[in-house]
Amino acid sequence: MNYKSITYSKILILLLGLINGMISSAKAQEAASPAKPGPPSPPIPLELMFGHEQLNFQLIVKKKFSPTSKFDLLVISVFSENWNQENNLGNSVVIPFQFNYNIGKKGFAIAAGGEGNSVVGFSPLVGLEHSYASKKWLAITVLNYLINEEQDLKLFGLYEFKPPINETWSLYSRVQFVYNLGLAENQHNRSFLYLRLGLKKGPLGFGLGANWDQYGSEKVAKDNFGVFTRWEF
Repeated sequence: MNYKSITYSKILILLLGLINGMISSAKAQEAASPAKPGPPSPPIPLELMFGHEQLNFQLIVKKKFSPTSKFDLLVISVFSENWNQENNLGNSVVIPFQFNYNIGKKGFAIAAGGEGNSVVGFSPLVGLEHSYASKKWLAITVLNYLINEEQDLKLFGLYEFKPPINETWSLYSRVQFVYNLGLAENQHNRSFLYLRLGLKKGPLGFGLGANWDQYGSEKVAKDNFGVFTRWEF
């Protein structure tokens, strides 16, 4: 059995267990002691994209430890698998997670955590985050420094716009990107741009997707175009 598969399965199980515990705890506290309504919590979206080259899976969790806590957890689990089993470029499991301490009420936070990557292994990280959530908008921007041999500086952005069309349907659009620069040799390590455009009805979303990925110092490109479906828990 593959060692990496065992390791990342354990990481995923532990993280999902922690996330489930946090959500249950937060719901119990909200029921026991209702507080004044604050900014809406981002949903927990699970997305599958069926492209012409790859199957992509993504799960994003951003959740406070309690309704009044200054601490929250951000986990972004991404799995990519090529339909062509002889082509390994782009096959990966990446699970960055970070514990944020929120500063003030403007959405800024300092972060510490780690990133599990099936290609390069595990790296601790520190960073900064800004987030904003409303019924129409979700915006998350993260700047991380990974403590590894490459000294990766990673900028992540995720921006959703969900304006209502009528009482039942909404437009769903998203821009998501990563740019990872290895400071040790001042070279590009990894970057991508993901676009989504579709419709949303309650927790269900679906539509068209486009992924543009680049790998390594030579920026070897891989594209994936297809359809996506998502569910917000």
